[in-house]
Amino acid sequence: MSAFEHPRYKYVTPNGRGHVPVAIVGAGPIGLCAAIDLTLRGVPVVVLDDDDTVSIGSRAICWAKRTLEILDRLGVAEPMIAKGVIWETGKVFLDDTELYQFDLADEGRQKHPAFINLQQYYAEAYLVERARELEVDLRWKNRVVGVTPAADKVTLEVDTPDGRYMLDADYVIAADGARSFVRDALGLDFEGKVFEDHFLIADVKMTAGFPPQRWFWFDPPFNRDQSALLHMQADDIWRIDLQIGWDTDAEEERKPEKVIPRIKRMLGEDTAFELVWTSVYTFQCSRLARFRHGRVFFAGDSAHQVSPFGARGANSGIQDVDNLAWKLALVLSGDAPDRLLDSYDDERGAAAEENILNSTRSTDFITPKSAASRAFRDGALRLARDWPFARALVNSGRLSRPTTYAASPLNGPGGDLVGAPCPNAPGTFVTGAAETQGWLLDRLGGEFVGLYFADTEQIPDGLTKLSEEPVPVHCLIVSPTPPAGNIAYIRDKDGHIAGLFGAQTGEFILIRPDQHVAARWPRFDAGAARAALRGARAVREPAIHDG
Repeated sequence: MSAFEHPRYKYVTPNGRGHVPVAIVGAGPIGLCAAIDLTLRGVPVVVLDDDDTVSIGSRAICWAKRTLEILDRLGVAEPMIAKGVIWETGKVFLDDTELYQFDLADEGRQKHPAFINLQQYYAEAYLVERARELEVDLRWKNRVVGVTPAADKVTLEVDTPDGRYMLDADYVIAADGARSFVRDALGLDFEGKVFEDHFLIADVKMTAGFPPQRWFWFDPPFNRDQSALLHMQADDIWRIDLQIGWDTDAEEERKPEKVIPRIKRMLGEDTAFELVWTSVYTFQCSRLARFRHGRVFFAGDSAHQVSPFGARGANSGIQDVDNLAWKLALVLSGDAPDRLLDSYDDERGAAAEENILNSTRSTDFITPKSAASRAFRDGALRLARDWPFARALVNSGRLSRPTTYAASPLNGPGGDLVGAPCPNAPGTFVTGAAETQGWLLDRLGGEFVGLYFADTEQIPDGLTKLSEEPVPVHCLIVSPTPPAGNIAYIRDKDGHIAGLFGAQTGEFILIRPDQHVAARWPRFDAGAARAALRGARAVREPAIHDG
């Protein structure tokens, strides 16, 4: 990979120090997403990274639909989907027998696929390109070597090829990965569990007749008493994960003379392939006790780590900063109090617990550590070929799903939908005589939005006045027919959008800037909506939940 340009002598000044509202440590997918999101919200940022290239090897490869929706808002989903491999079908094998397959295709009418496979280095390259378009201050070969928190700022000491300098930041986002320097500098450590097993990752380049599916084997003939996983990526690169056991020398197992025979046993002696990249990892399900430490916020692998089966690492990390960016922007603009930032830990801590629970269950199933769990696992596998109930017990990695912030302190009334991410849906957007086809999430953008499900009745007084609030709410009218007053609306002729929300005529739904539902009511009430808006910004306690 070619190196990014390091702008020499730009940052090192003999007298004085720099200042930025938000400093982001780490220019991987999580740090870059945070930088783009904050920049789009008008918040100046500096991104510091000790390297000057994108990552090497496939690393994170599975990008889930919710992550693609976020990346779409940031302006990078389109090239990623165009380059990536779309897959919807997964197959599960025992020995060399296919037990069953599952289909992730939605019921249709979706803008983004359930998953795409794309090597992390491509994702990073597209994110860097987008950040440059936005003129984000990307500082390559800027290694953070000191972190000094204070009540009103965080001071970073940064080492460059041209010398050291100091940078003061109102807030710091630590997105510097599993070996986070920022985490170590603050004396923080993970809580959780390391599973005693090693897995070999190999990227191989080959022209194969396999379809773009997820293939998972329990006890395959080419890797007895272990497991294996196969994914297709862009450029005819295939990702292979092989369980190799705990009692192995990780460095020794990465050597080509060890790896190539393993792959030949899997693919066949006559299959031509090129070994591109290898790594060995250990399952870990752990997290920081808190993701906020004063003015420092941890996101992605610096905050939590899970096993790679299930694609929960990068996806959850991008959802971390999707949660954090709008809150930082509101606090820095003076439109929300500092306590709004505490909700980042409340909400993404709950997401981490959910991911760790699912990842731990997957790991326990894939690598049982007791005779009883092994017997359960093997029994479920034997039954799964013929009995659907047993397939629900098979866990080859529960795939990434977004978290519903059901217990968030920012929630208003509204029941089970509150805290969930909005579903996407196509619609006809009508303004006067003009009609355009589009998608609901594209119209939500990254601001507070109110959805009002109308029919032909008069639009209630006060609805449009929500746009005059100190933090405005952009209201969208959803109706099967033109509402009274010839105002702009989303035509929902067959009730598809209303059905996704389970909404009846007259309902009003308040949506946060990260496109999670903040509150809902069976009838619009301007006072209640304003109260819930204040609650969603932590300006005061939100309205009492109605269950």
